[in-house]
Amino acid sequence: MEFTHLDDSGMVRMADVSGKPPTRREARASGCVVMQPETIALLRQRELPKGNVLATAKIAAIQAAKQTSALIPLCHQLNLSWIDIDFELRDDAIGIAATVVTRESTGVEMEALTAVSVAALTIYDMCKAVDKTMEISAVRLEKKTGGKSALAATAEYRPRTAILVMSDSIAAGRATDRSGAILREGLEKAGCAVEAMSVVPDEPAEIVAAVEAWIGEGVEFVVTSGGTGLGPRDLTIEALAPKFTRRLPGVEQELFRWGQGKVRTAMLSRLAAGLIGSTVLVCLPGSAGAARDALEAIVPGIFHAFPMLKGEGHA
Repeated sequence: MEFTHLDDSGMVRMADVSGKPPTRREARASGCVVMQPETIALLRQRELPKGNVLATAKIAAIQAAKQTSALIPLCHQLNLSWIDIDFELRDDAIGIAATVVTRESTGVEMEALTAVSVAALTIYDMCKAVDKTMEISAVRLEKKTGGKSALAATAEYRPRTAILVMSDSIAAGRATDRSGAILREGLEKAGCAVEAMSVVPDEPAEIVAAVEAWIGEGVEFVVTSGGTGLGPRDLTIEALAPKFTRRLPGVEQELFRWGQGKVRTAMLSRLAAGLIGSTVLVCLPGSAGAARDALEAIVPGIFHAFPMLKGEGHA
């Protein structure tokens, strides 16, 4: 098992999210403070000795959400776009709900949970002079949206998949494949059935033959690795792009955006994405880093393409 918050020596560490571009993320948490009905009555009548309980609790919750990274040791410091706190007065409790929104590289669950917790503690503090029976309970995450988990929830279909690695040295046994193995592991983890994986030299005829054979066997998603640079043997795009019946410029733009956000030389890649009939083909650079980036950038979002190709429309 791989632990995201432990290094190889077992020491704690923050998770590195620098490779993820910012996306909109939202979390909602809830909780309640159970108290005597008489305390609720005093709150409604604004007769509690410490003043406006809910206004104070709301300000405290907003401040707490903004300070979460200072309270929880391994949380990332996030720029929060919006924080909202709602209260529900019940017969014997105050319900609390916190919604937090950001546009960052990691989620805001802890910020929402911290906001609810501190709102509850503030209510407790403001009411403890008149009620010794109060209990804080049911603090929980209601929902989170954004990031890969949101895409995974809305793109259930997983295509029949094949991976083709283009490399003279790997095909000749002088080097070991890394990018193809990373792609296979990542795609299988995402739920794809990787039905074939091959290594061929940088020869256009062999590249085309392998892809066309898979398409003939009904493979729906082909990912290639290698041959997208500027070297004299980088011929993947020349071999496969003329076969495209449609380009997928959005996929190409996302891959370029992701790669160039991390490595400036990614602008020299000639990666490509398109359709050959109803088969989706994505041509990636041959490095291990490019394989990892592609998995982060387009999986599982690209899986929406396959129901669309079957005429099922947009999810």
